[in-house]
Amino acid sequence: MKRRFVGLFLKGAGMGAADAVPGVSGGTIAFITGIYEELINTIKQFGPTAVTAWRRGGWSALAQHLNIAFLLPLLLGVGVSLFSVAHLALWLMEAHPLLIEGFFFGLVAASAFVVGRAGRGWKIWYLLPLVMGLLLAKALPGMMPLVLLIGNEALVVMVAGCIAISAMLLPGVSGSFLLLTMGLYGTIMGAIRSFDIGIIMLFGMGCIIGLALFSRLLSWLLHRYHDSTLQLLLGFIVGSLPVLWPWKELLRYQLGPEGQMIPLAHRYLLPSDYAVLSGASAQTIGVITLMAAGALLVVLLNRRAVHYAEHRSTGNARGVEKE
Repeated sequence: MKRRFVGLFLKGAGMGAADAVPGVSGGTIAFITGIYEELINTIKQFGPTAVTAWRRGGWSALAQHLNIAFLLPLLLGVGVSLFSVAHLALWLMEAHPLLIEGFFFGLVAASAFVVGRAGRGWKIWYLLPLVMGLLLAKALPGMMPLVLLIGNEALVVMVAGCIAISAMLLPGVSGSFLLLTMGLYGTIMGAIRSFDIGIIMLFGMGCIIGLALFSRLLSWLLHRYHDSTLQLLLGFIVGSLPVLWPWKELLRYQLGPEGQMIPLAHRYLLPSDYAVLSGASAQTIGVITLMAAGALLVVLLNRRAVHYAEHRSTGNARGVEKE
């Protein structure tokens, strides 16, 4: 039990750190560590059915209904990470952007391989959800600045929370990157750093609404159309990879409400072209090494998750036989 608590805490910490970095999704970490579907189905349990469970069996029934043994250590890891590890990740992004983007590019690219293998086979019509995922991943960042047209600041923060947390549940779609394209990334991260209760509460309310609605949609899709939904998620992941490509040139941007730069379009370069254009080292060896390290980490984490799932299912089968 203690070992599972620590494992879930570390997975939550990984999700929190990933969500703090523009371009990486906590949903990606949840998928490669083998907890994605359990996470979606657990979040879905929050609602009227929870009240029914409490009335029938009290607090113990409620805790079981909400899968608290799973959710508590995971959320604790996410929370601790956002207030600690995420700061380190953000500092590294500023100090060594090429190296960190290389690491996360390798991680997300290998995640696409993991998601691609998770289905039960391939059918030609799976190309439709795959292409839909690719197109949505490309279109979403360009649509995000429209959120600012709402006008009311409190409502904008709530809507941003709803969108960002929904993106967190999707492997490949970065909630932080969408916040960046809305021009709200600095505002939200600054509020977390300074513990601004007002902004955190508004953002949190939006997150709760987003979780309640989007988790139910995802759970329904995974239950009814499991493999085609995985192809949609694969499209999201592959579509997000250009954001993390280390060697790129900013072509077009706009200024956010606080004067921050919101990237809109990039040109993707080879390391040699990047070095010529920027006049700085492309750090090719270091970036490629970290790409490989990120990919290897995904393979090891996924192998461990698969082994744990097989061990757990074997244990459950033996328990049924004894009964």
